[in-house]
Amino acid sequence: MTIDFKQDILAPVAQDFATMDTFINEGITSKVALVMAVSKHVVEAGGKRMRPIMCLLAAKACGAEDLERQRKLAAIIEMLHTATLVHDDVVDESGLRRGRPTANATWNNQTAVLVGDFLISRAFDLLVDLGDMTLLKDFSTGTCEIAEGEVLQLQAQHQPETTEQTYLDIIHGKTSRLFELATEGAAILSGTPQYREPLRLFAGHFGNAFQIIDDILDYTSDAETLGKNIGDDLMEGKPTLPLISALQNTSGEQHDIIRRSISTGGTEHLDQVIQIVHNSGALDYCRQRANEETELALQALSQLPESEYRQALRNLAQLALHRIQ
Repeated sequence: MTIDFKQDILAPVAQDFATMDTFINEGITSKVALVMAVSKHVVEAGGKRMRPIMCLLAAKACGAEDLERQRKLAAIIEMLHTATLVHDDVVDESGLRRGRPTANATWNNQTAVLVGDFLISRAFDLLVDLGDMTLLKDFSTGTCEIAEGEVLQLQAQHQPETTEQTYLDIIHGKTSRLFELATEGAAILSGTPQYREPLRLFAGHFGNAFQIIDDILDYTSDAETLGKNIGDDLMEGKPTLPLISALQNTSGEQHDIIRRSISTGGTEHLDQVIQIVHNSGALDYCRQRANEETELALQALSQLPESEYRQALRNLAQLALHRIQ
């Protein structure tokens, strides 16, 4: 079955999504013109807004009818996500994001960092307005864990000894945790605490699969499709799962090339590394891991009552997997 994003995922919450999108634009209002300009640049950079859509679908899957508070939460999640991307691009010195110049490339690092800070602060300002301490505590802890994931990734840079477990710890913080907050938050605001843990598990495993798929695409896609430059991770010396797996499956000169590439960064041996990653079976292993994580996500989701919204969440997980099939 071919899954269509608009029809099979977005359609059940399309009206709420449109209202939420307006709320994002209202939320980034600032009396400082430069803050407005940079925020607008990054918020309008595209992307499918998967995290807010997941939040809205999760709320409906929990049985919520009036999504006024959940729409605001979905907008808050997108603001937090955007802030992490802005900070990410500064740390990684990236010039391209979603096929457009990054905020740091368009303005400068200082401006990008401060606007990222503004978006996080504004997100928490709006979160307080929702008046739920459980939610506020969850997001406060979760945001700390996201920052820790980014620092852990920084620590692992240029470290060829990085294990798969460390990689999983990194991606849980930098990717999966915000997906978890999106779905957990929906359950909290919907007054259905019994669905909080199943939704957290679904989102966590989905996030893991999503990041593994992203890391596979760094070796199989092109800049236009990917929205960033091919080999960016290698250039930064990031030991992602394809490289970790390739190191385990190679020896001799091929093993040394991968180790050196992680240790030094740069794209001098990019073509060779891509070839070794392809030939070593690393990508097959990564695809297998992405499949396993997706299966665990779908198992967790089965604890929710059957509905078109639960099905849309299933479709989202399967659509992500289709990117590497």
